[in-house]
This record gives sequence, structure tokens and C-alpha cells, in this order.
Amino acid sequence: MTLPTIIAIPCLSGAPWDLETLESLSDYPLSTFRLSDAHTDIEAHADDTLAVAGRHREYVLVGDSFGAQVALAAAARRPEGLVGLVISGGFASMPVDNLLTRLKIGAARFLPGPLYRHLVLPMHAKALESRFDTEGDSCWSRADTVRLFRKNTSWHGYVRRTQAALKADYRQQLAMIDVPTLILTPEDDTLIGAEAAGVLLSGIANSVEVVLERTGHMFRLSHPARYAEAIATFLTNEQRQAA
Repeated sequence: MTLPTIIAIPCLSGAPWDLETLESLSDYPLSTFRLSDAHTDIEAHADDTLAVAGRHREYVLVGDSFGAQVALAAAARRPEGLVGLVISGGFASMPVDNLLTRLKIGAARFLPGPLYRHLVLPMHAKALESRFDTEGDSCWSRADTVRLFRKNTSWHGYVRRTQAALKADYRQQLAMIDVPTLILTPEDDTLIGAEAAGVLLSGIANSVEVVLERTGHMFRLSHPARYAEAIATFLTNEQRQAA
């Protein structure tokens, strides 16, 4: 049996996934890419995602955090070849309703250069942090998150992607998604919160949620083995049901 290709959509950092960490998915063809710094809305990122996916006969979209919103936008178009969807740490609309936090996110557009690298990115990394990050396979830390963004994320890309996430709302489009969907949720997501997963679960008809205990928002990077195992289990179960 030919397995579908897994298309891994980057998080807000824009960095391609490190596919070698997804050992449990090694039987699947894997593909990833880098997010464009030029786009100002989610739909443009969805266009890029489907351009990559269109090279494959069947595929599963796997979107993490910001990439989850991109995956939702792409899946809502019901593209040919899409056979599954995985949303991790994701949201249909920006769930951050704390005014101070939103102001901090928005302030990044006024803080280029050293202020972006040494003020905005450490602040962002702190918001993503969980008490469980250092328990994972890679012992992920706040400093690792800062390094990830400093290496991969230009100020323009960061500002455009955060503004796109703040503006986009895909709650009405969730009903358009008609493929088996895994909502992969960390136990301790201090930025996004559990309510965002509940919106996805109620809005996507053929969806299930798996909560990974003792993980945080950065669980793809802090706990890659458990993360990949959860996806592999979901895909195996779906293949058995389809057989």
C-alpha cells in the first residue's frame, strides 16, 4: 500500500521542520518547506502549502501553531489529494484575548533590529514556555526558542505572520473540512489555551483530540518522539478503518 505524503507546515518561526526527529513517521514520505516572509495573510501561505502538496497524489497536512491555521485554510478548500489533517497547538482564530499580550504582539512592528532580536523574541519565547519543556527528548528551553527565531525569522516575517494570525478567523470554514482530523493538544499551553482546541473539535465533523500530558506549546520540538507517535497512531487507525 502506498502511504500518503506528510506535508509539515512550519510554525511562526517559518523554519522547515527537522524531519529526522519524527522517527515514528519514517515509513511515510515526508516534505516540508520554509514560510515566505513576504505574505501578509494566511491565504497566501495556504497557496504555498497547496503548491507543495500538489506534487503528491495523496497527502496529509500537518500544521503546528501558526502552521495549524495555515493547514486549516488549505483544508477548507477541499483540495484534491488531501486525505487527512493534523492540527497541533492550533487555533481557528487567535485565542489570545488578554489586551496586554495582544499589545505586546502588535508592538513588534515598531521594534526592528536589535530591539526585535533582544526584546521581542525573548518576550515571545517566554509566552511559549512550559514547565514541561525540559522533560522532553531534547530538553528544550526558552533559550532554544530564542535561537530558533533568531536564526530563521526576520523581523518582517515575524511582524507579517503575527499580524496575519491576529486578523484571520476560520471558525466558519471549519465545517468545510471533510477529512479525518487529529487535534493534537499539549497539556500546558499557556499562550493558546484549551478552548482553542475545543473550537476545532466542535467545528470539524470528523475530528478527534489527543492531549499529550506533560507537554507545552513547543511540544513538537521538546517532545518529538511522543509527538510523532501520536500522529503515527492516528494515521494507522484511519488506514485500518478505511481498509
